[in-house]
Amino acid sequence: MSDLAVFAIVLALVSLVRVRIKRLPITPPILYVAAGLVLGPELLGLVDLNLEDETVVLIAELTLALVLFSDAARIDTRADRLSFGLPARLLAFGLPMTIALGTLVTRLLLPDLTWAQAALVATILAPTDAALGEAVVTNPAVPVRIRQALNVESGLNDGLVVPVFTLLLAVVAGSEIESVDTLVGEALREIAIGVGVGAVAALALAQLVPTVKRLEWTDGEGLRLVALGCGLAAFSGAEVLGGNGFLAAFACGLLARYRLGPDVAKRTELAEDIGQIGASITFILFGALLVIPAIEVISPGVILCALGTLTLGRMMPVAISLIGTGLKAPTVAFMGWFGPRGLASMLFGLLVVTEGGVDTADDLFSVVVLVILASVVLHGITAAPLATRYGAWFSEHGVMDDDMPEAETVNESRMRGERT
Repeated sequence: MSDLAVFAIVLALVSLVRVRIKRLPITPPILYVAAGLVLGPELLGLVDLNLEDETVVLIAELTLALVLFSDAARIDTRADRLSFGLPARLLAFGLPMTIALGTLVTRLLLPDLTWAQAALVATILAPTDAALGEAVVTNPAVPVRIRQALNVESGLNDGLVVPVFTLLLAVVAGSEIESVDTLVGEALREIAIGVGVGAVAALALAQLVPTVKRLEWTDGEGLRLVALGCGLAAFSGAEVLGGNGFLAAFACGLLARYRLGPDVAKRTELAEDIGQIGASITFILFGALLVIPAIEVISPGVILCALGTLTLGRMMPVAISLIGTGLKAPTVAFMGWFGPRGLASMLFGLLVVTEGGVDTADDLFSVVVLVILASVVLHGITAAPLATRYGAWFSEHGVMDDDMPEAETVNESRMRGERT
């Protein structure tokens, strides 16, 4: 109960100054991580949870399920070709290249890790979190097409890496017990069940919502509760049937949005709000339970790997995936830098440590934590000034060149936490 009080007080205090800190090079995640670091067992000891505690696992699992569900539901995958063109490139080409390059660099710099462990690290660190660079995707000076690309990319890439994460985690955790073929087969079965359960839940939602609205049996608040229940049912139902609950939640949100259109985004706001509360608590737990233990086992190889992941490991795949778009070099560099690693990476890492069954190597653990910590700080403090600087560059050159691809107007999906 004391931990709950600590979480509540920290969330309330940070919420009281949300507008004020937007004028400073500080973000809420920076404050949450700092609070966890100070209040955690290594310093003041006011947060006395540990990584073996079932509460930590429960928070991580429910938060990831709700974030995957609500993120998928708010992204318009039926958008026109221009609106979805750039994020499609980032997801179809940039994401696989990020994982492949990350695997190679991690294996070369950290030879104590196996290839499977290196690939698991690269997969955990592949998803981006636009919320860490909120000043970028909400700044009207940044072209809407670029904001849309970064927003959609971060909304979908966490769900898209779930199957890869599931396969690699199964191989890394059980390679000494069963054959790789058996492990991959079991993981594929989990993935298939997860997608199936998520699809069934979404189709049920798509059938029920128009009917109850036509009959006027419920109201907006009721529909928000229905959407929350649907996302949780997809997650828990898949888990009960031996499937992947996270993939079920993501598939449910994706198909529900496809069938019901933009109206479903309003209905998932409650699920999104609860997921955001869980996300805030996760940042506190990250600071309290992971940062100091990771720093204690840090090595030069881990530092080099982390730096490479945050820079060339993101910027090179983005640059290659955007070849042929006509985007100017400052835009490509800007999009390459703003690939913050945040909530999804943190939750994947927590699941590996708490219940993944992995005999966690120090290098695997420390590089994941260091990349997330560095991203929270570096992307947090650079988001506003670099967005302003890039916006000024675009304002100057966009007026001079009406044919700039950056200046194209697109339909914009809403940002996580934004109200319609």
